[in-house]
Amino acid sequence: MLQHLHISNYALISRLDIDFSKGFSVITGETGAGKSIILGALGLLLGQRADAKAIKTGAQKCCVEATFDAGGLNLETFFSENDIDFDGHECIVRREVNTGGKSRAFINDTPVPVAVLKEAGSHLIDIHSQHQNLLLNHETFLLDTLDAVARDAKELDDYRHLYDDYRRAVAEWDELKAKAEQSRNDEEFLRFQLQRLDEADLHPSEQEELEEELETLSHAEEIKEALFRTSAPFSAEENSPLASLKAGCQSLRGIGHVFAPAEELSERLSSVCIELEDIAAELERQQERIEFNPERLAYVDARLGTIYDLEKKHHAAGIDELLQTQEELRDRLSTIENLDELLAAKEKTAGELLARLTRAGEALTAARKKAAAEIADSLTQQLQHLGMPAVRLSLQIDTKDRPEASGMDAVTFLFSANKNVALQNVAQIASGGEIARLMLSLKALISRCRHLPTIIFDEIDTGVSGTMAEKMANVMQQMACNCQVICITHLPQIAALGTTHYRVYKQEDETGTTSHIDRLTPDERIREIANMLSGAEMTEAAINNAKSLLKIH
Repeated sequence: MLQHLHISNYALISRLDIDFSKGFSVITGETGAGKSIILGALGLLLGQRADAKAIKTGAQKCCVEATFDAGGLNLETFFSENDIDFDGHECIVRREVNTGGKSRAFINDTPVPVAVLKEAGSHLIDIHSQHQNLLLNHETFLLDTLDAVARDAKELDDYRHLYDDYRRAVAEWDELKAKAEQSRNDEEFLRFQLQRLDEADLHPSEQEELEEELETLSHAEEIKEALFRTSAPFSAEENSPLASLKAGCQSLRGIGHVFAPAEELSERLSSVCIELEDIAAELERQQERIEFNPERLAYVDARLGTIYDLEKKHHAAGIDELLQTQEELRDRLSTIENLDELLAAKEKTAGELLARLTRAGEALTAARKKAAAEIADSLTQQLQHLGMPAVRLSLQIDTKDRPEASGMDAVTFLFSANKNVALQNVAQIASGGEIARLMLSLKALISRCRHLPTIIFDEIDTGVSGTMAEKMANVMQQMACNCQVICITHLPQIAALGTTHYRVYKQEDETGTTSHIDRLTPDERIREIANMLSGAEMTEAAINNAKSLLKIH
């Protein structure tokens, strides 16, 4: 329930702090005193759009903060999922708006997005304003009402899970059909591309090897000449450097017994001779291997041309990417070949889910039809008590052409307040006073089925007066046994039956006009109701009448 409301620098309000009580409270005040301003401030806490124009002239920002007792509302999961501290009872919701139109929202001093603030507000407070009477023609509201009375949370949850699964299956099926159509259009071209890659018979390291061979073949004569010049001294019959080194090595061994360093030098020189012999042999082998081969050069050049052409066409950086493209083309063609089988499987899955969804929808419809009869009976009894003895109504449930997220039901609220008048859509036939009584009765029914901690009625008494207003107040009193009810009213018959009475008024001084709200004492309450009865002129008769309404003797 709403325990405390703080408003600062909002519209005509400089600062307002008010405590609210359990049960049935009423708020009265002259037209324009600021009742709608308080509702607008509460609307900010429910996530309504922030407007810098609402900030009081001269202020830098406005702030609205409400303290709720959220115990017993089963909101632990909500607080946990949004990482908000919660002691199991107190929930403080705050919204700030600056002159730039930017707003900040907080729950228990934790910054939250407006969407989270809105979700929290939906659990904490329900504001019924006059425009909400239009909800009687809104299918979403009617379905929510049916579900609240039917207590079909499990059936609705089962249906929605199946609906999500069904929509995913249909989306996958549609996607595959579009892909299949495109793939079939591309099949001939894909096969041509794969054929070219298959014919190329590519190997992972082939390009690097061919590029190296091309360099060698292109410079064969130059390479061969360099190798010959380098190896010629080693093969000379006279003055061979290798022969001279071997002779020197032999000489060093001969003096080793008289000159100790000669032995080590002889070994080192011998190692050099072995290395030179190996180099000479390798030079000879390379000379024999290298030859100018125009046919091989032409083949390598052509082969590389094929590889480069494929890389350019497929935007590949090398053979590895071409091989990857080749496998992808093979996979795509394989998929095309199996498309009919895959499409049949997707269609079957979607069909099976639709059958299960239809069964779940039928179970949901059955629960809603049972609730519709219960709602019609309950509202008929309540409305007869509220001065509509000939009332008849029905929640007509028809089946939609296709399943939707809310179910398979189309709901129309049919109504007639007079004998021999056919049932018609309530929005087309009911008067303002009839709709007000109907909505009050509906809210009373919902409050018994779904735990609404705080309900605020704004001008629910439109189009009614006298005894009928008193009966409507009795309905709100009954509702207040289950939840906190706050009614903004212009009727003394309703105001007199509130457990707690608040008055909104304006004051003017040199700084401007400001709105205030006070909790009335018993004496102040008598005068307020008397004023509502008599207008500007306070009479003894009005005071006595007020006492009579308040049951004060």
